Amino acid sequence: MESCFDFALCQKNGFKVYVYPQQKGEKIAESYQNVLAAIEGSRFYTSDPSQACLFVLSLDTLDRDQLSPQYVHNLRSKVQSLHLWNNGRNHLIFNLYSGTWPDYTEDVGFDIGQAMLAKASISTENFRPNFDVSIPLFSKDHPRTGGEKGFLRFNTIPPLRKYMLVFKGKRYLTGIGSDTRNALYHVHNGEDVVLLTTCKHGKDWQKHKDSRCDRDNAEYEK
Repeated sequence: MESCFDFALCQKNGFKVYVYPQQKGEKIAESYQNVLAAIEGSRFYTSDPSQACLFVLSLDTLDRDQLSPQYVHNLRSKVQSLHLWNNGRNHLIFNLYSGTWPDYTEDVGFDIGQAMLAKASISTENFRPNFDVSIPLFSKDHPRTGGEKGFLRFNTIPPLRKYMLVFKGKRYLTGIGSDTRNALYHVHNGEDVVLLTTCKHGKDWQKHKDSRCDRDNAEYEK
């Protein structure tokens, strides 16, 4: 933080966040629109960059998988052309997906300079403690605000619900993420902890099929 963040901007006006105005013709996925709307609707938002302590791009950086329809092309030159960029100092970059199948490298496709990274699935090798922000991977259908009012009256331990933990998803037999998904069966007990994974991912999943795939696939489909 001492070498990549200018604290003077925050000491002068407090913690204010500036969101770049949307550039004409630039597409922004609904997920990133929700992120920007949440910032703009908060008490920390400022429309005046001279008052800002933190800067957030309006260019959509959430999905950096080149095969995705949400992928923004020529992001490197677009970011460099921003007159407030200042090599990324005091900027926060949001990212959910980077790289492409099967390796999913953590390269976001442009030089983030001194910017902080708010990223999902970031590895311990690339995460910079007390600088970057680890965020959960949320689907594009995830609501921006909470739903109906909850009905929790008091904390009950153990919980009255039948299931304590549930997960259902692809197992990823190779590449980044495979180690974690392949380990889920250790926790799965089929009773109050139900972790279901399928090997059926990609066109050539059968090439990487292991001894657990048939059983896992059957439980997943059941």
